[in-house]
Amino acid sequence: MIRFEHVTKSYADGTTAVDDLSFEVGEGELVTLVGPSGCGKTTTMKMVNRLIEPTSGHIYLDGADISAIDPVELRRRIGYVIQQVGLFPHKTVLDNTATVPHLLGWQRKKARDRAAELLDLVGLDPAQYGDRYPEQLSGGQRQRVGVARALAADPPVLLMDEPFGAVDPVVREHLQTEFLRLQSTLHKTVLFVTHDIEEAVRLGDRIAVYGAGRVEQFDTPATVLGAPATPYVAEFVGADRGLKRLSVTPIETGDLEQPPVVRLDDDAARAAGRLAEEGAAWAVVLDADGSLHGWVSGAGLAAGTGGPGGPGKAGGEVRDHARRMDAWLPLGAPLKQAFSTMLQHDAGWIAVVDGERFLGVLTPTGLHAALRRSTAADAGHVQREDVVVESVPSA
Repeated sequence: MIRFEHVTKSYADGTTAVDDLSFEVGEGELVTLVGPSGCGKTTTMKMVNRLIEPTSGHIYLDGADISAIDPVELRRRIGYVIQQVGLFPHKTVLDNTATVPHLLGWQRKKARDRAAELLDLVGLDPAQYGDRYPEQLSGGQRQRVGVARALAADPPVLLMDEPFGAVDPVVREHLQTEFLRLQSTLHKTVLFVTHDIEEAVRLGDRIAVYGAGRVEQFDTPATVLGAPATPYVAEFVGADRGLKRLSVTPIETGDLEQPPVVRLDDDAARAAGRLAEEGAAWAVVLDADGSLHGWVSGAGLAAGTGGPGGPGKAGGEVRDHARRMDAWLPLGAPLKQAFSTMLQHDAGWIAVVDGERFLGVLTPTGLHAALRRSTAADAGHVQREDVVVESVPSA
């Protein structure tokens, strides 16, 4: 969708902002451009909508050289979101959102209907917020309006220049989550500029890590964190890149262990005896369809201890002694979320499900091994399941 071919931007004073840049952004892909201030990432983005003209090289949009497209026409085909939002203070939220459709000659009702639809999509009820003015909104709400305005004419390409940088960390995380939700539905081709490696890792399908006017590495977030291409990239992503990598490494079936399992309608005494024979302190409880119900301790089955409500009746079925399972996640959830869930519930393991079906449990040891396999797989350019993780034998 967007292709750079040997693009350079130099200035009369001898400064080279972008030097021989070549990369491609696929249709529906979100690419984050990350690097320190002055590295050329914003210049790169502004050359796409011709706010800055390249000194040499070519930029193609959907196969067409943008130098042959009228700049005004080009910009109306590209959504643009900036940190300061840039809303018109004298226009209502609804009219701000409808700006580009109006410029494209849409009828007023059609443009306002589209604006209302987009406001609702970004979580702002048009009935509540449509008639307000920008000064009546919070910073996070203004940023949402900016995103809605950029999407109003349904552009195939979206350029975002540090759009969430001016809000506090809590609001910023919420805006990131909402934008990922939107992107999963809209599948826009996005160039997203940021100086924050954690934001780049969280949002990007791929990351372009900038040095001084050059891309030092262009790859998936997991590869950039697990196998930095240069010492510069390793230093930029930080010594804690292993922790950052948790957020882009999904739970896979090969990471799971298989604990003892009992069914809701199993006899409690027999289940307790089986766990004792196996030397197991607890078991996962499933219903008749194999769906996760909860867990139960062997001691609780034997003594008739129920859940948080206190002692239960000895004997009976497992259902009489099962406890609620709070520490669980779906297959494919990031390891960071798994680690957070373990800490939140003070749990030694979490259950992993595929829909309603129980697949196994992830332990701290399994989480560590999963991270090591993922890192080794990217470094060796092999599949994660093909990596054998060696452990130091316990004394």
